Parts: sequence; C-alpha cells; structure tokens
Amino acid sequence: MKKRIKEVIVVEGKHDAATLKKYYDVDTIETSGLGIGEEVIDRIRVLNETRGVILFLDPDAPGEKIRNKINSAIKGLKNAFIDKAKAKTSKKVGVEHASFEDIDEALSHLLTYEDGKDILSKEDYLALGLNGSTDATLKREYLGKLYHIGKCNAKTFYKRLNMLKIDKEKIVQDLKGMGI
Repeated sequence: MKKRIKEVIVVEGKHDAATLKKYYDVDTIETSGLGIGEEVIDRIRVLNETRGVILFLDPDAPGEKIRNKINSAIKGLKNAFIDKAKAKTSKKVGVEHASFEDIDEALSHLLTYEDGKDILSKEDYLALGLNGSTDATLKREYLGKLYHIGKCNAKTFYKRLNMLKIDKEKIVQDLKGMGI
C-alpha cells in the first residue's frame, strides 16, 4: 500500500507527477515549466490554505526560478530539495529521474520559507568562508547535504540557511565534521 501524502505536491511536469504517483498516494499540480501563470499560482494559494502545499521542483536553474516565483507569491509553503546528482541521467535533470529512496529522503526534510529577521548576518556568512573563499563551494556542498537543502549558489544558500534559522555557532560546529 502506498503512503498517503496529505499536501499537494507542485512539480514541473507530468513525468515528475507520474513518478511521485508511482510511489505515493498523492495529488500534484504541474507548473508546465517556467511559463507558470497566475491561474496556477492562485490554485496553489487556495490549496495551501486548505491542504498545504509542498514545492518539489527540479534541481536546476529553471526549477529554482519557478520555486522563487511561487515562494515570492505565496508565503508559508513547504519546500523539498533533492541533490542534482540524485535526480539526473547522462542528459537530463529532474525529479522524475530520482530513486524512491532519494525522493522519500527529500520529502522527509521539508523547509518553509518564512519572513523575518535573518539569524545569520552577511558578515558572519562571509567570515565562515561560505562565499568568496577558495573552499566556499566545497563548504556549501557539504553543509547543503548535511542540512538537506541542496546544492545552490552562494546567495540562495545564504537564504536557505536563514530559512532554517541556523546560526554561526551551529555552522562552525558542523564544519568541524568536514575537518575545517
């Protein structure tokens, strides 16, 4: 018997939806890519108020643009992230290419975008070497896996750390596990 997911999951396309429905009893909304319109955003808004919504978009630039557009329009959405290496073939990237185990892992670590004061200052972020240092990319990749927030550029990573309300002390401690 398939596990039931109460929330509606927003994906990019019909193949992503079919993959999720293969593993779960779940309702989905397809954005049909970057051309997501106001009608779809309004439907997501209504469903978020009644059932809750999880954004589970491809780990690539278009997926990130769609995620940002929806999160900017609707506050309080849950977000699931999957590592690009776990959701790709030799030619394509997408949720549809991930294994059940990797999808299930992503859906078990949800983040909610919240407005509010940043807990990690830009100064601390830079002092930690997460942007602008020779090993910044390596540090972000390590922490991204540890916190289940995926691989992303420095600006997006900073935003996600603040979403999680992770402070400088925790990052320092966690980087010790990396040998830094």
